[in-house]
Amino acid sequence: MKITVAGGGYVGLSLATLLAQKNEVVVLEIHADKAEKVSNYISPIQDEYIEKYFDEAKAGKRKLNIRGTTDWKAAIKDSEFVIIATPTNYNDVTNTFDTSAVEDIIEKTLKMKQPKTTMVVKSTIPVGYIKSVREKYGIDNIFFSPEFLREGKALYDNLYPSRIIVGDETPAAKKFAKLLQSASLKEDVPVIFMQPTEAEAVKLFANTYLALRVSFFNELDTYAQVKGLNTKAIIDGVCLDPRIGAHYNNPSFGYGGYCLPKDTKQLLANYHNVPQDLIKAIVSANRTRKEFIAKDVLKTNPQTVGVYRLTMKSGSDNFRSSAIQDVIKFIRGEGAEVIIYEPTLKEKKFNGFTVENDFDKFCERSDIILANRLENELRDVAGKVYTRDLFARD
Repeated sequence: MKITVAGGGYVGLSLATLLAQKNEVVVLEIHADKAEKVSNYISPIQDEYIEKYFDEAKAGKRKLNIRGTTDWKAAIKDSEFVIIATPTNYNDVTNTFDTSAVEDIIEKTLKMKQPKTTMVVKSTIPVGYIKSVREKYGIDNIFFSPEFLREGKALYDNLYPSRIIVGDETPAAKKFAKLLQSASLKEDVPVIFMQPTEAEAVKLFANTYLALRVSFFNELDTYAQVKGLNTKAIIDGVCLDPRIGAHYNNPSFGYGGYCLPKDTKQLLANYHNVPQDLIKAIVSANRTRKEFIAKDVLKTNPQTVGVYRLTMKSGSDNFRSSAIQDVIKFIRGEGAEVIIYEPTLKEKKFNGFTVENDFDKFCERSDIILANRLENELRDVAGKVYTRDLFARD
């Protein structure tokens, strides 16, 4: 069948690549250069498996029926499913997601007057959103299916999904679930059908739990640093309990990325008039951690603080809402100079900070180097490196 995927980011492109193995997939993009890259089997994002699949398709070793376009009419025409994976940035003033890009695709799809086309929202949305758009547009051919992907491993997580959740129980919803199942490489993937509002809640609660876990081990690390204790020994002892487990336990500068900061804030906003303490604490704990890291760095009285990568982890080229950006704002506020090493940046300035992408010059100029995650190239300047990466992973 023909499937349209609106949005060529991590969510959209990984789904498009997954489904293009057995279907005709058109990626609708607002950026012509990204659309052209997709058509030429060049991944516009850093993702190991997407890049691998595209390279194999280009070499004729794998069949991928995929192309990109900026022509929304051509993209949507005769599509059985329109998967909406456009950004929903969080507005801290209104405490809501900006869903205008989602609604733009909904309206374009409705203009095509194709009653057999079903819209599937993959963008993160507020609880109750699908119900509201069904009422607003007088439609029922739209549902929500949350994604649970890691940056840099999005296609892998689609190939080996932990679960498939579909916020509807119609024949179209079941057909969509089978599409995802048939394209995955994992046997017996759990599939759960539920109402759209419950599916929306699953997404926000799952990400907020992950943020909670990150915050817990970060606060454990803060305690150990203040009290002069060995963080790693404590974490090892705590995590040998099988009920806790040794995953998602590596301290960091704070949780960041495209999902956790905005999803926790949105869930907190959804708790309006609902008793809670924990959700608010998860949101505020992240700011507390970033401030602590900045103050800890400043104790060494550095003149120049070097920031090694704006990305929060290896294998990713995305630094939207990365925790390090808030850390360096706190540091600059105290008067220290900040320089950034980020090879994905071509500009000489980033948010007013100097970018130095000659690695040797960067190291030479820096009195201290902040690294959220350690990389091998930092080994020779280990004495300058400030990190809370205790396990050299995640």
